[in-house]
Amino acid sequence: MQFSVYQESHIGGRKLNQDRMGYSFTRDALLLVLADGMGGHLHGEIAASVTLQTLSAMFQQQALPYVKGPERFLEDALHAAHREIHRYRNVHQLADTPRTTVVACLVQHNMATWAHCGDSRLYWLRGGQLLGRTRDHSHVESLIDRGLVPPSARATHPDRNKLYNCLGASTPPKVEVSRRASLLPGDVVLLCSDGLWSMLTDEELAQRLFAQTVVRAVPDMLQTALSRGGAASDNATALAIMWQGSSVADSVPPLAGDASTVISTETLPADLLSTTIHGPQAGARPSSGKTAADAFDEAEIERAIAEIRGAIEKSSQILRKDNKE
Repeated sequence: MQFSVYQESHIGGRKLNQDRMGYSFTRDALLLVLADGMGGHLHGEIAASVTLQTLSAMFQQQALPYVKGPERFLEDALHAAHREIHRYRNVHQLADTPRTTVVACLVQHNMATWAHCGDSRLYWLRGGQLLGRTRDHSHVESLIDRGLVPPSARATHPDRNKLYNCLGASTPPKVEVSRRASLLPGDVVLLCSDGLWSMLTDEELAQRLFAQTVVRAVPDMLQTALSRGGAASDNATALAIMWQGSSVADSVPPLAGDASTVISTETLPADLLSTTIHGPQAGARPSSGKTAADAFDEAEIERAIAEIRGAIEKSSQILRKDNKE
């Protein structure tokens, strides 16, 4: 595989950055994940961090070197993250269960499959044209579907922040999984939180990602979103790739200024995994020199992450044993 990638996160005008994003890849598979901790519930940043770590751990277990059944993997992984969030709440006796939205995309064999819960979005673009976008699991989106409000209400309706689907709620999430999308060299896949997409139209996003490389377009879009949001701007986060091809022979030459961000996996050993998903801040970059203080003890979340990986490894060993029998 060859792809160029860029990710960046800003705290905006909030006290905490509850957004998390990251990517993991093997020789033949790439996982992109973005989670937006819900500020209406305590410790949304915990839910977002646990979600990324759970998906990363499951990807590491199953991408050997690619995932068999991407749709099932994404659905199982998001449900597993939901359960891990509840387990964290029980272990640490939190007053309420942390909640988060999430969007994840698995790319392998020139095909992309994505899944989401809530209003974190994925955009699939080609030549400046929007080929696909996730549908928000929100009250406003349901009103638009029924023709009760115009599409412009997404940015202005008083209930625009009301969601009916997320991870960490009292009921299991309804994971929406896409059909497989065939990627061509030059295609762009963007994952972002509502702090970005609520401030730019779909047309603006498409035009900027067509006119610039992802390395230049993503920071420019984030700065625009922060500027338009002003002092009360939300956390704004984006993770984007430009697909170059499943092999060097298929790939297109990187655009000017993009060569340093191109990742080629063809020479990687089949059992090697690389990831930017490490800890609670997983690549997050505060803006204007501000630090995004976490509302949880870092040692506690690291212990929870170790428990997640241990539980997934145990379940994987049981599965392998059952398959042998």
